[in-house]
Amino acid sequence: MPMSDLVSSLGDNPYFSAGFGLVGVGAVVAGLRKGSQHALVALRRLALITLEVPSKDKSYHWVLQWITANARKAQHISVETTFQQHDTGRISTRYDYVPSPGTHFFQYKNNWIRVERSREKMVDLTTGAPWETVTLTALGRDRKIFNDLLEEARVMALAKTEGKTVMYIPMGAEWRQFGFPRRKRPLDSVILGDGISENILLDVRDFNSNSKWYMDRGIPYRRGYLLYGPPGCGKSSFIQALAGELDYSICVMNLSDRSLSDDRLNHLMSVAPQQSIILLEDIDAAFVKTDEAKDGSKRENVYMNRVTFSGLLNCLDGVASTEERIVFMTTNHLNRLDGALIRPGRVDVKQEIAWASRSQLIRMFMRFYPEQSHTLATKFADKALESGEDKSVAQIQGHFMRFKNDPLAAVEQVELIKL
Repeated sequence: MPMSDLVSSLGDNPYFSAGFGLVGVGAVVAGLRKGSQHALVALRRLALITLEVPSKDKSYHWVLQWITANARKAQHISVETTFQQHDTGRISTRYDYVPSPGTHFFQYKNNWIRVERSREKMVDLTTGAPWETVTLTALGRDRKIFNDLLEEARVMALAKTEGKTVMYIPMGAEWRQFGFPRRKRPLDSVILGDGISENILLDVRDFNSNSKWYMDRGIPYRRGYLLYGPPGCGKSSFIQALAGELDYSICVMNLSDRSLSDDRLNHLMSVAPQQSIILLEDIDAAFVKTDEAKDGSKRENVYMNRVTFSGLLNCLDGVASTEERIVFMTTNHLNRLDGALIRPGRVDVKQEIAWASRSQLIRMFMRFYPEQSHTLATKFADKALESGEDKSVAQIQGHFMRFKNDPLAAVEQVELIKL
């Protein structure tokens, strides 16, 4: 049979025609489906821009707060409860509603933005909170819309801490905010010896404004300070006030933490927040502990720390040590510190914060009782020093708190100031 007749006979066969038609329809549907998928991928690549913000990123909470303030029409929401203390001492409760996991839409600068908040099954081992991701999708290819959004979120977040000092502590491999931001303490509220506060403030500001000077001379751009002296004389208070004056945060490091190792210490130093002071308090007690034996004598025992002394030295001024940082250390016993720890390069400025002097006593009296005369303040200072006993700033402050509304009694009963 000729080929043409064979094809003609197959075309006249109803079973063959029906099968061929079904195959053709299926092929067309499959082609359309595949084409739509490619078209969707091309649309997302060419006409959509996506921003993914993981919960590990510092801007994650900024973005959530910003969405909370700008996407008020979201119907699926989660609650975040916070407490705020007012100047009167009253504590109020505040409820913030943030978009819950799922898909949300809101409008920003005449652009519709799709928000997808997803929550993973894995949790952060340090906080127990699940890992999350916020994905923002908008029309267009211009990243400026997301740059503007992130900048607004950053400014909004910083506005909440304006006039306050943020404290950080190490959590795992990163720094986490500790508690609520604290109201900035005025620098002049911490009364140290004559010129001490001004000299340290001037030195820090000089360091911050001379990075090129360090670079040109090949000097590591970092600065270390050691404040030493008796307890209660204002070392920690001054550092907190200094951070407020500089608009810095404070990263508090406890070297006695058993979970802290040399590698983790070095890592935490390198990832400390910008514009922050790294504070190592009571550095003398980090590696040596003094116990009292049965016979009354003192003996020193080494702590079972994972941070080694050599690890601390290398972290402060070693090959792998970071730059662009300010470290403050405090101690009550300067003579217990190893000379290698406080040599130049690791500690650049050593400043004694001693017992209260006559000048400090006068200035403290005038600050607590500004309506009183300088003569009465001088009388108080002279009477306080008559006994010959050293007195700390904390003792003087406690005495003034006892007679906060009676300056004359504070002067007449100055003998109540005891160690």
